[in-house]
Amino acid sequence: MVDLVVIALLAIGIGAVVWSSDKRHANYGALLPAGIAVVAALLTWIIAVAAGLSYQPGWTWVPWIAALVAAAVASTVASLALGRSRAAHDNAHLTAILRR
Repeated sequence: MVDLVVIALLAIGIGAVVWSSDKRHANYGALLPAGIAVVAALLTWIIAVAAGLSYQPGWTWVPWIAALVAAAVASTVASLALGRSRAAHDNAHLTAILRR
């Protein structure tokens, strides 16, 4: 149980770093990449442990590293996709307001 808490806290940190390094982070909330990172990390960790990777000698690090990599990848992809789509949507909406 402590493992899940540590993974969740590390994933929140990864999501916060991804949010702060995105140029378009003003277009979406600060908790969105962190939330996506937590969900991806915990699901990856649970799947890896259920597969038995954490109980084999020499493979105990796999759930930890896989969970943190999944958190970084998922939050980066989500923030890139959401940043672009929200910026385009906001620009289109503001242009429509200015044309009235």
